[in-house]
Amino acid sequence: MNPITLKQLRYLDALARHRHFGLAAEACAISQPALSMQIRELEDSLGGALVERGARPLRLTGLGEEIAARARDILRAADELAEVARARRDGPGGRLRLGVIPTIAPYLLPRLIRDLAARYPGLELQVRETQTERLIAELTDGRLDTALLALPVSEPGLEEVALFSETFVLVRPEAEAAAPVPSPEALPDMQLLLLEEGHCFRDQALAVCGLRAGAPRAGLDGSSLSTLVQMVGAGIGVTLIPEMAVGVETRGAPVAVQRFAAGRPARTVGMLWRRKSPLARELREVAELVRQSAEAMYAAASA
Repeated sequence: MNPITLKQLRYLDALARHRHFGLAAEACAISQPALSMQIRELEDSLGGALVERGARPLRLTGLGEEIAARARDILRAADELAEVARARRDGPGGRLRLGVIPTIAPYLLPRLIRDLAARYPGLELQVRETQTERLIAELTDGRLDTALLALPVSEPGLEEVALFSETFVLVRPEAEAAAPVPSPEALPDMQLLLLEEGHCFRDQALAVCGLRAGAPRAGLDGSSLSTLVQMVGAGIGVTLIPEMAVGVETRGAPVAVQRFAAGRPARTVGMLWRRKSPLARELREVAELVRQSAEAMYAAASA
């Protein structure tokens, strides 16, 4: 039996994730024939087929699915060995793979990146902006070191650290600036614009209105907060945005911003990382810096 290599397991993992030889090869930065050859060699070593050849879309065999699942655990453990060495050698000033949800990234990242660079000269920061579900998957798989998003997530194996609370504000057409501020419960009776499915902020906004995620509703959805605010400016409806987005998204838009009275709806923003991450101590230090950056951002906005 030929020895099984980490390289072969990485290729199998890529194939399991992409379910396509060409895409898997591209992700691994090798040619498709080279990836196919490595998979065949792995099959020879294991004595069984891992891929159902000719199937469209590509499918792994039962053995392939089991080996791919175990390969992910092995690869994660191997990556953590490298993280141990990196944490001891570089601390937070080495490489940081940070994931951020879209309703935080455009507003907090500019200041946070400056603060990180000032605190950790030479830091190699890699930022990934995507929705919560993908961030959790990539964090669990070891493709990210930490993620900045809305809590709670309550995912087994992940550490949650709450950093700050942030209120939601109502954005409505400028012509309605003098209108009374409605209660959150009254928003479903208005034409409420929301982010499209998959954004956690959509679910949070629905919860503010007392509606459950996935419930049928009339209205329009947008792909970003910027789109929602511009739609409101065009007189289409109203929307909710987080406080940190107000300065960026409403600048120059013909809209009015209204804040709710007592019991304002809010979200908790925090950081996640794997409980067994060798960088856990360093990430707590980074989390405190994120908290300070957010405080400075809000102070500058209110000045």
